[in-house]
Amino acid sequence: MGRRPHHPRRGSLAYMPRVRAPRPVAHVRAWPADAILRLQGFVGYKAGMTHVFMIDDRKGSLTAGQEIVMPATVIDVPPLVVCAIKLYGQTTRGFNTLMEVWSIELSKDLARVLVVPEKYDQQKALSETEALVKDGKVAEVRLLLHTQPRLSSVPKKKPELVEISVGGPSIVEKWNRSKELLGKQIKVTDVFKEGEFTDVSAITKGKGFQGPVKRWGIKILPRKQDDGARQVGTLGPWKPPRVMWTVPGPGQMGYNQRTDINKRILKLGAKGEEVTPSGGFMRYGPVKGDYVLLAGSIPGPAKRLVHLRRAMKGPAQIAPPSVTSISIVSQQGV
Repeated sequence: MGRRPHHPRRGSLAYMPRVRAPRPVAHVRAWPADAILRLQGFVGYKAGMTHVFMIDDRKGSLTAGQEIVMPATVIDVPPLVVCAIKLYGQTTRGFNTLMEVWSIELSKDLARVLVVPEKYDQQKALSETEALVKDGKVAEVRLLLHTQPRLSSVPKKKPELVEISVGGPSIVEKWNRSKELLGKQIKVTDVFKEGEFTDVSAITKGKGFQGPVKRWGIKILPRKQDDGARQVGTLGPWKPPRVMWTVPGPGQMGYNQRTDINKRILKLGAKGEEVTPSGGFMRYGPVKGDYVLLAGSIPGPAKRLVHLRRAMKGPAQIAPPSVTSISIVSQQGV
C-alpha cells in the first residue's frame, strides 16, 4: 500500500480574513514605549521607487565596505500641521477620550474634513486639561495633525487627519511639549534621522474580486475536469458537513492594511529634485519638497498615504549610511 499523498497547504492563513480595508488610510494600533520626548511617527505620500549606490555597512556582509546597488522607495513628506491635542484616560476596556484642545488658527482646507467651530474658547479648554493632568487622570497624550496635499503632487485639496502619539518620560512633560507644538508645522527631520529604522503601514494595492488560483496559488486542475479547472479539487470532508473557512475560495484580493517593519532610512532631504527622475515618477509626478528615502519596497500604490512609525522591534541605532549616488534616470524611456 502506497503512502498517502500530502503537500503543504497553498497560501497563508496568517492574514485572514482577507477583506477590504475600511478606509484608504492605515490605522496604527500600537505605539512604542519611548522615554525620549519626541513624536512617534510621521505620514507622507508614496511617490515611487528608484535605486541608489551606497557603501555596504552591514556587519558580516560579503560586500562590506564595497559599493552596492540598493532598491529604494521615495516618500513625499510635506510638513504636518498640529491642529489639536488629544488626551486619553485608562479604563478597564482600554483608552477613553478625556479632552481635546484645538488650535485657534486652523487651515481652510480642514473644513473639508470636519466642521470648524467659529467660536472656540481655547483658554477654557487649556485650564480644564491642566486640571486633568495635575490630578493624574491622563494616561496617554497624542497629537492630531493634518497633511498638506497642496504641497505635494497628489491631485487633491482635502487633507488627511491623523493621530500620532507623543513619547516622553512623564505625562506632564508630554503635555508641556504638546502645548509648544500646537498650531505649528512639523517636518520629518524633527522626528526621524538618517540611519534609523521605521515601521511602514499602508493599504496595499487593490486587485478586486479574484478566483482561488490567483488569490491562493492553488494548482490548476487537469484538462478533463468537468466542472472547471481553476477551482479547488475538493471543498473538504463529508464530516463536518460544511465548508471550512480554511478552504481556498474566491473573494477580495488586495486593499488590505499591511505593516512592513524595520525599514532603514537612507536619506532625508528637502530638495525633491535630488530624487525625482527625469519627467517625474510614473503615476505621481515630481517630488516638490521634503522627502524620505527608504531601503526596499513598501505596501501600496503611488499617491497612497503611508504611516512611518518609530520601529517597535528595530535594531540598535547605527550610523547614517553613505549614499554615493541616486538614480534619476527617466522611468518613461525619455
